[in-house]
Amino acid sequence: MRDVDLFVIGGGVNGTGIARDAAGRGLKVMLAEQGDLAQATSSASTKLFHGGLRYLEFFEFRLVRESLEERETLLVAMPHISWPMRFVLPIDPAMRFPPDTPAGRLLAVLMPWAKGRRPAWMIRAGLALYDRMGGRRILPPHRTLDLARDPAGAALRQDLSRAFEYSDCWVEDSRLVVLNARDAAARGATILTRARVTAARREGDGWTVAVEGHGSVRARALVNAAGPWVAEVIGGVIGLTSRETVRLVRGSHIVTRRLFDHDRAYFFQGPDGRIVFAIPYEADFTLIGTTDRDHDGPPGAARCTEDERDYLLAFAGRYFARPPTEADVVWTYAGVRPLYDDGAKSATAATRDYVLSLDTAGGAPLLNVFGGKITTYRRLAEAAVSRLAPHLGVAKGPWTARVPLPGGAFPHDGAPRLADDLRAAHPFLTEAWATRLVRHYGTDAACVLAGARAEADLGRAFGATLTEAEVRWLMRHEWALTAEDVLWRRTKLGLRLTAAEAAELDAWMRAAAAA
Repeated sequence: MRDVDLFVIGGGVNGTGIARDAAGRGLKVMLAEQGDLAQATSSASTKLFHGGLRYLEFFEFRLVRESLEERETLLVAMPHISWPMRFVLPIDPAMRFPPDTPAGRLLAVLMPWAKGRRPAWMIRAGLALYDRMGGRRILPPHRTLDLARDPAGAALRQDLSRAFEYSDCWVEDSRLVVLNARDAAARGATILTRARVTAARREGDGWTVAVEGHGSVRARALVNAAGPWVAEVIGGVIGLTSRETVRLVRGSHIVTRRLFDHDRAYFFQGPDGRIVFAIPYEADFTLIGTTDRDHDGPPGAARCTEDERDYLLAFAGRYFARPPTEADVVWTYAGVRPLYDDGAKSATAATRDYVLSLDTAGGAPLLNVFGGKITTYRRLAEAAVSRLAPHLGVAKGPWTARVPLPGGAFPHDGAPRLADDLRAAHPFLTEAWATRLVRHYGTDAACVLAGARAEADLGRAFGATLTEAEVRWLMRHEWALTAEDVLWRRTKLGLRLTAAEAAELDAWMRAAAAA
């Protein structure tokens, strides 16, 4: 039986973040994920590091401040997978507060004649607060746009004349998870994928954890970071009861053909009080999302329904001069967010903050992780390990702020230069190919291409610039086992390969793994 200091259940962003932080503090760590890394919620986000502008309407000032502080901390640590993005927020007279927000209720009392509408002056005041809350240094502040003159207005309805523009950050969510796992492994952690934890029991001063296909492991402390399965792990795997529960909320997205020709995103407000983003995606597409609906059924079965697809199309269609249609949709996805159940009346109003519940009543520590958002994953991980530190005799304090993830040791604005250097070393690369490799692997792109003087040196070509050399790298260094792992989580090349090409890739990978 193997012995570790800390066993983590769950290979999403919170689990891998905790494993990385703990390994970096000198703990012997093992993490088990029942599927692939980032297979569920952590690959189904809106792909943003953001403060959450709309959370100001719920008066969640601590969460917004912490998120805003994290944007630039994370940007510096992972400039290959995260970069600044400007958001255009058109001013529409029909925009309203959701009826269940504190700000909406306050406005109804102070300005009943507004009839629930979001006044432009209040949005501007919120953006001014947004600029100042998080210690912004890299990202530019908000400004006002004349949509008749600015290129961002070309794709919108002609009657929309004014907008605000502000800053947040893009992030490749599933790559964020994988890179945290890689860094944890580099610091000594053991990462197990396709390894379901079937039982965990306190025995003496530790935990005995049974892992399918890997036997039993003895751990001094246990972390339940199973995301939407957190309650199932508490009751079924660990066999305990808890008064704390999660609210499962489905967030669905659609990806369409490219709807506009610039690199800024749109922040749209609807007459129902909700907001939706339309974001440039993978060069040739537009990402539109998200919904907020309570989810029934298994978390792994989440799908974007036809109703949700049509809702997002109609929402965006209120703003675009040429409304997108079902024919424009090339892909849909959905994830279940495990929000801490704070008793909110609606899924939209449920808190996005996280709760760490430490149980030491039975002896060995158990930390259950409820809720959270991708932007604050590092702070969550830091807080989780700090909560466990006194029980594990850890002397080293927090260390992860601005420490680069694998491939990220270059300036926050250095990706274009890195792509130029990559093309200089490998002249057969096109600009788009080099940019993609840098955006996926950063400085490790040179390792993926090591020794290649011509495209043929990279081995078999699977389509859309994906080669045998890259796939072998992903299998060797990033736990990829199937075509789905490669095409939808390590990359998004699934948008470009045909079904036949994907099947050929999958067959090749299975044969390579068995060899």
